[in-house]
Amino acid sequence: MASSHSFKLRCSIPGHEMDVRGLAAAVFPEGAFVSVSRDRTGRVWVPNSSPDNGFTEMHCMSGHSNFVSCVCIIAPSETYPRGLIATGGNDNNICVFTLDQPQPLFTLTGHKNTVCSLSSGKFGTLLSGSWDTTAKVWLNEKCMMTLQGHSAAVWAVVILPEQGLMLSGSADKTIKLWKAGRCEKTFTGHEDCVRGLAVISNTEFFSCSNDTSIRRWLVTGECVQVYYGHTNYIYSLAVFPNCQDFVSTGEDRTLRIWRKGECSQTIRLPAQSVWCCCILPNGDIAVGASDGIIRVFTEVEDRMASPEDLQAFEDELSKATIDPKTGDLGDIKLEDLPGREHLNEPGNRDGQTRLIKDGQKVEAYQWSVSDDRWVKIGDVVGGSNQQTSRSVMYEGKEYDYVFTIDVNEGGPSMKLPYNVTEDPWLTAHNFLQKNDLSPMFLDQVANFIIENTKGHVVGPAQPAGGDPFTGGARYIPGSSDDRPGFGADPFTGGGAYSSAALRQTATNIYFPKTDGVTFEQANTSQIIAKLKELNGGAPQEHKLSQEILESLERLLMSVCGPNSSEPPPNIQQINLLWKASHWPEDIVFPVLDIMRLAVRDPQVNESLCGEAEGVQLCNHLLSLMRPEGRPANQMLALRTLCNCFSGRHGRALLMAQRETVLSRAADLASVCNKNIHIALATLVLNYAGCLHSQPDLEAKAQCLSVASRALETVQDKEAVFRLLVALGTTVASDQTAQDLARSLGVNSQISKYSSVSDPSKVGECCQLVLKELQ
Repeated sequence: MASSHSFKLRCSIPGHEMDVRGLAAAVFPEGAFVSVSRDRTGRVWVPNSSPDNGFTEMHCMSGHSNFVSCVCIIAPSETYPRGLIATGGNDNNICVFTLDQPQPLFTLTGHKNTVCSLSSGKFGTLLSGSWDTTAKVWLNEKCMMTLQGHSAAVWAVVILPEQGLMLSGSADKTIKLWKAGRCEKTFTGHEDCVRGLAVISNTEFFSCSNDTSIRRWLVTGECVQVYYGHTNYIYSLAVFPNCQDFVSTGEDRTLRIWRKGECSQTIRLPAQSVWCCCILPNGDIAVGASDGIIRVFTEVEDRMASPEDLQAFEDELSKATIDPKTGDLGDIKLEDLPGREHLNEPGNRDGQTRLIKDGQKVEAYQWSVSDDRWVKIGDVVGGSNQQTSRSVMYEGKEYDYVFTIDVNEGGPSMKLPYNVTEDPWLTAHNFLQKNDLSPMFLDQVANFIIENTKGHVVGPAQPAGGDPFTGGARYIPGSSDDRPGFGADPFTGGGAYSSAALRQTATNIYFPKTDGVTFEQANTSQIIAKLKELNGGAPQEHKLSQEILESLERLLMSVCGPNSSEPPPNIQQINLLWKASHWPEDIVFPVLDIMRLAVRDPQVNESLCGEAEGVQLCNHLLSLMRPEGRPANQMLALRTLCNCFSGRHGRALLMAQRETVLSRAADLASVCNKNIHIALATLVLNYAGCLHSQPDLEAKAQCLSVASRALETVQDKEAVFRLLVALGTTVASDQTAQDLARSLGVNSQISKYSSVSDPSKVGECCQLVLKELQ
């Protein structure tokens, strides 16, 4: 088939009643694609054999109660050999469809605002982005992780081919790279909302923004190229199979084709917003726009529309009206424009626009390199920006716009006045306050203003890192402390857990490990000596009386030996221990060591971890585990948490506080201290053991995520071993957990340990985990 190297219209598909907001090439049938629209439907289109090279609607899907904003294809699996279709909507839901049923197979709920972007990965993983400022990872109908870190709507998400790597682009102007649920890197450079992302390879990707630029990035953080050409917001990107050339669409009414880093062709459409694009397997380009029409363009002459249809498309374009307020054409002064004779001079690049005066009319033309002529793209309404400004009176003041807003169906409508010089987010906030409406509507109202002023917005997008209500910056927790670690445990020495059962054998003796692992070793005389020494130098207000010291010593002796002559701990001793654990942080560590040993005792475990006191204990230990805290306290707090698992009340407390505890603990992987790493690995292992027989997939996802992240920095072989046992325990006998582990790239991450022979348990356990994940 001959190729003209210039794209022309193949066909127009008037398949939707409202804006087409998303497109995706389907796996089945061959050459098909899926579209979604504000008309609340999704539709599957298949190429037909008619002379017009058009498409026929094969399937219509409905399941959303509001606009449908985005779509992606979930790759075929054994269960669904034709793949699945996922759609996201303004009803905050994700609907997943088969290709032969109009109603959803299932619906994913969890986002608190519009779902505006979807991407699918290996093993059935689905990534979603929402106006609620989060992205979520889904697998087997469950939310596995919530990616939190953006301060404004997440407009774009994509899963990279490298397992476990995900990208999100936001209205906070940043892009974030996520691995195993944790933000690994933040990319800055765009000056306005990031609207689209597209994968080039394992190591590169494109982004597009409301700032009218497209950027090419390395996943390591560098922006290697910036592309300019669009004159207004850019909404979508798609990459050709050669992984170099790409297409983009935007609010300037154009589809642009980029080859070798240059805009080689600009195709204008008779619609203001060109919302989305996708590249079909045969290299054709499908685009969706605000006029509800899908248009397919091809560079293969045999598939191009007939001359009559091409002329009809050009005529439709020439009848379009262009409002200078959109900023596409600059400020126009009628008296300065040339006449029609100006069109006798050829253009110097494809897509170049030229305005000419025809009497009192202004016409816009675009240069077509392939046709070697100027093509009329519309009539310009009005002259300069000043001449076209038409004010609306509201409550005695002039405004550029007065919108009618219906928040509640059937309720009274409300007026929202707006000037293009105002910040849409602040206007939305004031409107909600004035009408006593929930702040939950903030994103919705602000984006309504942005979309309905069609590029006229002068005010900034939602301030990055700023609170839209107070203007204040948000609190960002301190980064991890990478100073040298505390070194060895000053009281108990090493403490590597080993079991007589861990011997070389063909059977799996390593996992699942469901009984808790504790830190038992203690040198009681050293602990008491250090406690007395520090008490001697403590400030007067913190000094412990001799009576309290003796009480703590009796408590320690009581819990540290089966043959102890001391009576069981009493409530007074436990209360004194709790009080002493709030000593200044530079001297508290011997008290923490007593607590670490004491929580193994049933009475202490019940008293400190019970319903009333347990949360206080948890919060206190977490405060000592701050990344900037003291390594000795961090390690002993972790060990105390591990030992809490030895009692029923401690287990219940830690399972209830799991999300907070594991999140804080995970941050300590970056502290260079092998004893902290062993304690962290043990904590993850104890959680994995408790979760082994439970169907709590979100909790298992967190265990997998924390273990996976820790393995990136942990070097100590004992810590690595315990993390491997934790991974094995989490995935053993659980197909969904295995799928998630694969999608996070755990296989490739741990494979390097399979050949470790010193100690042999590391290599053996690793091989068994890999076997589970085959």
